[in-house]
Amino acid sequence: MKSITPRSRCPISFSLDILGDKWILLILRDMIFAGKSSYNEFLQSAEKIATNILADRLNILESQKLVEKVVASDKRSKFTYILTEKSITLIPVILELSIWGLSNFPPETDPDLIIALESDREETIKKYKELARKRAEQQRKSSQAVL
Repeated sequence: MKSITPRSRCPISFSLDILGDKWILLILRDMIFAGKSSYNEFLQSAEKIATNILADRLNILESQKLVEKVVASDKRSKFTYILTEKSITLIPVILELSIWGLSNFPPETDPDLIIALESDREETIKKYKELARKRAEQQRKSSQAVL
């Protein structure tokens, strides 16, 4: 497992040590909003992450306990990545980054998400947290059925 050595005791610095890499946030985005969970699904994202970078970032996410790596339910030689509660707590942060991006750059975001965030931010955050927890639980159950 890849470890991260904090540069200082500052909580912002520590958060950036883990989340400051754009690929980490994009992988989490894909898991939270697109329901992606496999290596090949991540490779299909519009940003076209390189395979070596994807493997490295998934290792970081796993070592920091932001994702759990389990055997895929459809094939024993394949793995699925599941959001952990630790990563689910990042949903409000990721949504706030989305809101900031929408306010300052041309949007290419789901218009329904924009409307939901504008009308009831707290309920939208709650919805995505519940959806992420439900998806993670389903993935864990299907992975355990394979074993």
